[in-house]
Amino acid sequence: MDWELIAWGVMLTSAAIIAWSLVANMGAGETPSGPPLAWLEIAYPVLFIATMGALLRFMSFAAVLLTATVVTGIIWFIDSAMLRKKRGEQKAEPILVELAKSFFPVILVVFVLRSFLIEPFKIPSGSMLPSLLVGDFILVNKYTFGVRIPVLNKKIIEVNQPRRGEVMVFRYPEDPSKDFIKRIVGLPGDTVAYQNKRLTLNGVAVPVESAGSVTEIDDRMNFQRFDAYREKLGDSTHVIIVSPDRPVIAGGVRQFPNKKNCEYNDEGVTCKIPEGHYFMMGDNRDNSDDSRYWGFVPEENIVGKAFLVWMNFGHLKRIGTSID
Repeated sequence: MDWELIAWGVMLTSAAIIAWSLVANMGAGETPSGPPLAWLEIAYPVLFIATMGALLRFMSFAAVLLTATVVTGIIWFIDSAMLRKKRGEQKAEPILVELAKSFFPVILVVFVLRSFLIEPFKIPSGSMLPSLLVGDFILVNKYTFGVRIPVLNKKIIEVNQPRRGEVMVFRYPEDPSKDFIKRIVGLPGDTVAYQNKRLTLNGVAVPVESAGSVTEIDDRMNFQRFDAYREKLGDSTHVIIVSPDRPVIAGGVRQFPNKKNCEYNDEGVTCKIPEGHYFMMGDNRDNSDDSRYWGFVPEENIVGKAFLVWMNFGHLKRIGTSID
C-alpha cells in the first residue's frame, strides 16, 4: 500500500473542503453555506498535519517543527492583536484560529524540548551491538556538547567537549538529513589506527580483554558467532564484537573530505583526524558503516550524546538501561 499517495490524497481532499467553504461563503452574509461545520473541524487539522508530514520529504524534522511553530504562532498573534476586536466577543472563533491556538503551545513545547534538551531516537541497525540493540528507543542529551541554534545547528554556548568513548548521535556527513549513532574513537588531532582488528590511538594500543563469544541471529535466521572484547576507551568501558572471518576493511570505502589524511592497506586503516572533526566507529566492528568508510564527522554535525534506553518493545528489560 502506497501510504505517501494516500497521505497526499487526504491532504488534497481536506484542502478541497476548505476551499469549498471559503468560496461558498464569499458574500453569503449571515446565511450558512458550504460544507457542514463538522467537516471543516476535521479538514483543517488533517490538512495541517498532512502538510507538515509532506514537508518532511524536503526538510528536516526540526525545520518542520519550526515552520509549524511559526505558522500557528503568527495566526494566533494576528487574531489576538487585530481580528478579535473586529469580530467581537459574541462571535465564535474561526476554526483556523481555534486550531492554531490549540496546536501552538504543544508544538512550541515539543520544539523547545527537542531542540535544546532531549531528543528521542530509534536504533535502526545492529552496528552498535552489543551496546545497543535494534529497536532500542533512546534519549539523546542535546545540550551536553553545547547549546545550538535549531535547524542551523550552530553552537552558541559552549558546555562540554566530546570525549573518547562517548556514544554520539550526529548528522551523517554523506546525507545530513539522516542521523547516525556511533562511538567517539578519535578526537581532533588524534592519529587513529585500526590494524588487524586492533585499535590504536596516538601510537598506544587501546586496552582490551577477552569477554568470550556472542552468537546473533541475522535477518535470514542464520547464526553468526562473534568474538567479544571488553574495551576501555577514555572513561568508557564497553563490549565490542568482531567477526574473525571477515576482513578488517570490508570494501566500500568512499571518497570523502580530508581522505588524504588516511592510509589504507591490507591490515586496515590509519588516519590523522583534522581539527574540528571526529572519528566514529560502531561497537559491532565488522558490521558498521562508519568513519573507516565515509570519513570524519565535522563538529557542526553533532546532535548530542546518547544516555538512556527508554523503551524496547521486544526487550522490556532494557527499559532504563544507561548507555556507556
